[in-house]
Amino acid sequence: MTADLSQLVKAYDVRGVVPDQWDETLAELFGAAFVQVTGADAIVTGHDMRPSSPGLSRAFARGAAARGVDVTEIGLCSTDQLYYASGAFGLAGAMFTASHNPAQYNGIKMCRPGAAPVGQDTGLSEIRELVESWMDSGAPTSDATPGTITQRDTLEDYSAHLRGLVDLTSIRPLKVVVDAGNGMGGHTVPTVFAGLPLTLVPMYFELDGTFPNHEANPLDPANIVDLQKRVREEDADLGIAFDGDADRCFVVDERGEPVSPSAITALVAARELARNGGKGTVIHNLITSWSVPEVVRENGGTPVRTRVGHSFIKAEMATSGAIFGGEHSAHYYFKDFWNADTGMLAALHVLAALGGQEGTLSALVAQYDRYVGSGEINSTVDDQAGRLAAIKAAYEGREDITLDELDGLTVTATDWWFNVRPSNTEPLLRLNAEARDEPTMTKVRDEALAIIRG
Repeated sequence: MTADLSQLVKAYDVRGVVPDQWDETLAELFGAAFVQVTGADAIVTGHDMRPSSPGLSRAFARGAAARGVDVTEIGLCSTDQLYYASGAFGLAGAMFTASHNPAQYNGIKMCRPGAAPVGQDTGLSEIRELVESWMDSGAPTSDATPGTITQRDTLEDYSAHLRGLVDLTSIRPLKVVVDAGNGMGGHTVPTVFAGLPLTLVPMYFELDGTFPNHEANPLDPANIVDLQKRVREEDADLGIAFDGDADRCFVVDERGEPVSPSAITALVAARELARNGGKGTVIHNLITSWSVPEVVRENGGTPVRTRVGHSFIKAEMATSGAIFGGEHSAHYYFKDFWNADTGMLAALHVLAALGGQEGTLSALVAQYDRYVGSGEINSTVDDQAGRLAAIKAAYEGREDITLDELDGLTVTATDWWFNVRPSNTEPLLRLNAEARDEPTMTKVRDEALAIIRG
């Protein structure tokens, strides 16, 4: 097929519509290019429940095996289960998923051994160049003896590894509603939660890549309405929602109210610092709440602020030796999980924290949720750079206000801050604002939006 790889190869992964933008022929070329760029002599692959995933994954394996590489297929898995296999086996890996995107999409998340990410600056651009050069003629013939393709089940081992990182032996009985969104959480949760003192109320555990109930994106409030309602109906202690490939988790409390991912980041950071003797670095991106660095410092740790995006978090995790990292998007990264993100491990921490005391989840997280945030607000603009310049001009030089441009533009005052950053793929500016109280946040948010949309 003739494919436009500029639309298909993103900053961190491959993602597009099947078969319009890519197909199994192209997946086979990606497999060959992946092993050439990484120099791997063996790889591991996995896939989600989308109808196109098994075929794309097997085509990728064929492309790799044709160049002399042995392929271990772990089949249906969550993205963090693939990262587990990459870390535990010391293999480069490829996960076939489009995460929370609609059913017609699919993609590849690639990593080097030990779950080290492959992004634009760490091999993805070279992979793209090779695939582009091969699209007309096919991958060059290899002199190597073709590799083997074998299957291996890792679900039990993955579950045991996670359970070994969080002590759940003495928690009180809890009732938890889990919305898997017809995604891979329906595959992993029953095994990971097995034997724990939990009453599990499953929602949409049937694997169905057409997402018949709602999109598997829990950050969109519309997609957690069913979970909120069920938590209240069941008088449950909490609810957990996973995205399509189950590498992110979103939490609601016993009232059905959403718990900010920043509050979860702070809670888990406090637990990980306690587990490490009150010492360690914790990474947070620049649009997480002020609560996060405050809690980290209060618990003896060192907070480090980064740009938004998992490649920046993982790179900083590696260079600083950080024990944990969190993002506003409900991605949570653990040193003990090869610096990779795993929503399931974060969920186990929440269960352990809640089950280790007698109070409600809303009372527990109140200490970690200290400010009022706007959430992320997207605005379509004709001139991203021009609008950012206009914001900078409006605020620079004002007393008690500081500006920084680590990622977009962050404007900070004594009682509030906001960040505006451009989308890499769409003509959008993304606004996040936070303040000590609701009226201040509303005023700051609306002032910034007026300039952005002016």
